[in-house]
Amino acid sequence: MKNLFIYLLIFLLTGCTVVDPPKNPDNNNENPPPVEEPKEPVEPEVPEDPEDSSLFREYDEQASKLLQEMTTEEKIGQMFLVRYPEEEQLDLYLSMKPGGFIMFGKDFADKDKEEVIDNIDYCQNNNNVPMIIAVDEEGGTVVRVSSNPLLSDERFKSPQELYTIGGFDEIRKDTIKKSNLLAELGINLNLAPVADVSINETDFIYKRSFGKEAEETAKYIKTVVEAMKKQGISSSLKHFPGYGNNPDTHTGSAVDTRPYQQFISNDFIPFKAGIESGAESVLVSHNIVEAIDSELPASLSKKVIDILRYDMEFTGIITTDDLSMGAVSELQTEFSPEVMAVSAGNDMLIVTDFEKSFQSLLNAVNLGEISIDRINESVLRILKWKHYMNMFG
Repeated sequence: MKNLFIYLLIFLLTGCTVVDPPKNPDNNNENPPPVEEPKEPVEPEVPEDPEDSSLFREYDEQASKLLQEMTTEEKIGQMFLVRYPEEEQLDLYLSMKPGGFIMFGKDFADKDKEEVIDNIDYCQNNNNVPMIIAVDEEGGTVVRVSSNPLLSDERFKSPQELYTIGGFDEIRKDTIKKSNLLAELGINLNLAPVADVSINETDFIYKRSFGKEAEETAKYIKTVVEAMKKQGISSSLKHFPGYGNNPDTHTGSAVDTRPYQQFISNDFIPFKAGIESGAESVLVSHNIVEAIDSELPASLSKKVIDILRYDMEFTGIITTDDLSMGAVSELQTEFSPEVMAVSAGNDMLIVTDFEKSFQSLLNAVNLGEISIDRINESVLRILKWKHYMNMFG
């Protein structure tokens, strides 16, 4: 009681808070609290150069050697993923050394497995650099191979159907089955999965999407990319930066007016999941995204490509959607779509008229509109990808 009176008196006189003394000041057995040693200053982490952490970095030496041996024309050919031509154009297109062919339903129609394999083998045997052979085998409304009953016992189901049947396990099983079929035929790139977030049934892209919110879509993308990779099939996330509720760009332009924050908090999430899971390529849409570039389609916009390459640190292959689509073909610009796409930073261009597109890009290089260094940058990445896929044997 006496001690309490003394503390109270001191507090009233000084206005200070008094800290209680140790309960047992005479006890010398209690150790004083340890004194922390001063910490060494921590150096801030320097972010890696995206190319230093590239998916394909270990193949730099082999790819660089091949690049040095190639002519300008051969390099330009590598940058095109060409719609598989009619039979009378096939040898001409092969002589131009395209980086790859993309095959559609008509290219598989009424053919059995042996015929498809023979057709693809013919292409590979008549090109000195192994070719990317691609399809859109998404499942559901977009199937090229499984639309032919001679190649598959049923059409591959959409991701929404698969999830209803058996969740992510069913999606994984389906992806493995699909990838094995493609590999058996000689196809090495599936332009899938669709990473667009769409939950509105009236959206153009809805039926092709997973049909759920961003986080669940991200889990779907991770599941598919990892399963494809294990089967030796490259994936392509599409349609960056996210299709949203935009109309069909096959027939005309589409303008996305959403704020950029919505892309960060929603649309980018599945693409990030796919990139972190090792997706080898990303396909860029033709939508005009006003919040990023109000003038050009995403596929021709350096601002969009830079977000993918640097902000999202994607080190793989960036591919345009088909440059013959209405959203691009109707544009009135100083330079051709091919030139603009390469200048923006795309590695591969999907085209239908290979002769015209090839000549357009070659002329731009000869006139100095595009530097050979810019061409070399993408071709080196493409060659490294092909080594990564073990296409050289």
